[in-house]
Amino acid sequence: MSGAAVIIGASGGIGGAFRALLEEEGAFDQVHGFARSFNGANHVDLLDEASIAAAAAQIASGPAPTLVLVATGLLHEGDHGPEKALRELDPQWLARTYAVNAIGPMLVAKHVLPLMPRTGRTVFAALSARVGSISDNRLGGWHGYRASKAALNMMMRNVAIEEKRRNDRSIVVTLHPGTVDTGLSRPFQANVPDGRLFDPERAAMQLLDVVEGLKAADSGKLFDYQGEEIPF
Repeated sequence: MSGAAVIIGASGGIGGAFRALLEEEGAFDQVHGFARSFNGANHVDLLDEASIAAAAAQIASGPAPTLVLVATGLLHEGDHGPEKALRELDPQWLARTYAVNAIGPMLVAKHVLPLMPRTGRTVFAALSARVGSISDNRLGGWHGYRASKAALNMMMRNVAIEEKRRNDRSIVVTLHPGTVDTGLSRPFQANVPDGRLFDPERAAMQLLDVVEGLKAADSGKLFDYQGEEIPF
C-alpha cells in the first residue's frame, strides 16, 4: 500500500510496534504516529476532539492515508479496574471507559476517514476485544470494558456502512489482538495459557498480517489475531 499510514496510540505497546514495523517495511510514503503522551504536533488525546482535528489537519498536508490503526484502549487506571460485580459500578468510571474505548475512535473516524481516498483499497481498523462480543459472553463481569468495546464494534459497523457509500473498496474493522504483554493487560496475565501471551511486536505483526488479508466484504466485522471472525 502506498500513501500514508496513521497510528493513533503510537506510544503504547501495540501502537509503537505498529509504527516501528510499518516504518521498517517502507511500504508507505509516510507513517504518522500520534499519542496522548507525545508533545507538539503529534499529541492526540481521544478525550479532546480539538487535538484529533489538529492531527487530521497535519495528515491532510501529506499523502492521503490508506491505512489507519487506532491502537488505544482503557481497562484500568489508578484505583479503577474492570468490575467483577454490579456493586462495583461507578458512573464516572463507566463514562470515562466509554469515552476512551468507544467515543474516541469514532472521533478519529469522523476527522480522518474523509481524508482517505474515494477509490482503491483503504483500511481503517480499531483495536477491540473478544470480551466485547455479546454472543461470546459467558462469564459476565467487566461491565464497562465489555460494554464499551461492544459499543465500539457497533459504531465501527455503522462507519463501515457509511464509508462503503463513499468508497466501495473501503474496509472498516475492529481487531482482537489477544492478550498482549502491555500495561493494559499486566494485572490480568496470571491465568493466560502458555503460548497465548504475546509480546507487542508479535501481536502487531499478527494483526498487520490480518489487515493485509482483508477483503472489501470483510468490512464492518470483528476479527481476531488469527484472522477468524468473532461474532458480535
